[in-house]
Amino acid sequence: MTVFILVAGAFTGPHVWRDTAARLTAEGAEVHTVALTGLGRPPADGGADVDLETHIADVLAVIDSVIDAAAEPGGEIVLVGHDYGIHPVLGAADRRARSIARIVYLDSGMPQDGVPALAAVPDQLLREEVAGRAAGAGDGATDGELPPPAREAWSRWGSTAGLSEAELDGLTALAVPQPLGTLLQPLRLTGAVAEVPATGVLCTANGPGVEMLQIMVDVGTPALAALADARVTFFELPTGHWPMLSCPDALAETLTEAASGGGHLLTPAGAGRTPAHLRPFLLDVPERPRERTGNTDLYLPDGPGPHPAVVFVHGGPVPAEARPTPRDWPTLTGYARQVAGQGVVGVTLDHRLHAVTDYERAAADVADAVERVRADPRVDADRVALWFFSGGGPITAEWLKDPPVWLRCVAANYPILAPLPGWGLTGSRFHPVRALSRAGDLAVVLVRAGRESAEIAATVEEFVAEAARCGANLEIIDVPEGRHGFETLDPADGAREAVHRAVGAVLARLKG
Repeated sequence: MTVFILVAGAFTGPHVWRDTAARLTAEGAEVHTVALTGLGRPPADGGADVDLETHIADVLAVIDSVIDAAAEPGGEIVLVGHDYGIHPVLGAADRRARSIARIVYLDSGMPQDGVPALAAVPDQLLREEVAGRAAGAGDGATDGELPPPAREAWSRWGSTAGLSEAELDGLTALAVPQPLGTLLQPLRLTGAVAEVPATGVLCTANGPGVEMLQIMVDVGTPALAALADARVTFFELPTGHWPMLSCPDALAETLTEAASGGGHLLTPAGAGRTPAHLRPFLLDVPERPRERTGNTDLYLPDGPGPHPAVVFVHGGPVPAEARPTPRDWPTLTGYARQVAGQGVVGVTLDHRLHAVTDYERAAADVADAVERVRADPRVDADRVALWFFSGGGPITAEWLKDPPVWLRCVAANYPILAPLPGWGLTGSRFHPVRALSRAGDLAVVLVRAGRESAEIAATVEEFVAEAARCGANLEIIDVPEGRHGFETLDPADGAREAVHRAVGAVLARLKG
């Protein structure tokens, strides 16, 4: 029999597992929900400081209580850690690695040795608030508690998509303070846990799905390389950060499949296949003369000019080590050559969006490149368009707010148009939805992928709704069967037609 040990996240306890545990039990599993000290039960001596090691000991105690039963034929222990709960799960599994059959990361981060749980909190302002509270609590490592979120503040800890009003009320009513030491004490691992098979359950309303994760592995994100191990599988749930509340039956079914080794496998980067972002552009576009200066490439049309220009801004985050760099990716070079063949300078560039905390310097890189392009005598400085892709979308906010007169059009393909729940950019200026009302008559061309991930599609829907509200000059070009990055993923006639339409829409604004 499979023995599931379920460990809840911050501010919560065994109660959140009630429905999921009942379903697993009904299917014949043995289920234990861990009451973490200070979250589900008081400290043993009534006043001891509580830290991560305390919670690791809590999980170890449950593991040790079931080891004999799990050793029987057909028995195995599966540890499930949600959110913060993955930290004590990994700490305990590292010390009992031979007794654990599988670890399930339930919409959680990838904790590393020597890093505290606070580092996994997505909201940077929230991390600073917690650190400030700890500094005022005493020694900062063990003293004090963090109050649970108010009802309207849960989204700072993860997407509440899928939760009913009653479920959100219940989550708030039963929440308890989180001991600060559990967030601030570094996790210590010997490395033994790396040998335990693992499954990631991705809640796609709160973060990337399997397809996006594969793209990130292909691009060469170093921290994600281990996810392509043959012992690591993945499942998706189309919900927010609390699936045990929003879809407990589906979660129970997923955990059962995970325990049996099911799930999607990622393909290692460079494993005898061309990664999606390096496959050929869907149009057969002739080569054009290219000039490379610094981080910028110009694809030049015929004639001396001056010509209008389109600056193509890649997405991300892209690791600094990625090769080739984005300005040489087929999608960007394909579009640049396409517009150059129609009398417009196509510009590709590399910017420094290597992490979600890099938007400020990436935006500065883009602004600097635009000014250098406008200063080129072959470019008509009064007729420039900016075309953004994917994770470059938040940078559009810089150009939607009071756009300069020379900016004739902003285009965006499958863009992220508001900070994603897991990014922790609350209050960020890189929020195109909020900036749109200041765009005036600026033409905006939005290329929308019909098979977009739920989390990104939600930001696009919000942007479109805001455009209707404020009367923005928005043209939408839909690619119903297109995926994120359809130019190299989906070379179908409909996608090709969408590219022709998008290029035509942008060039019409430049040449009109």
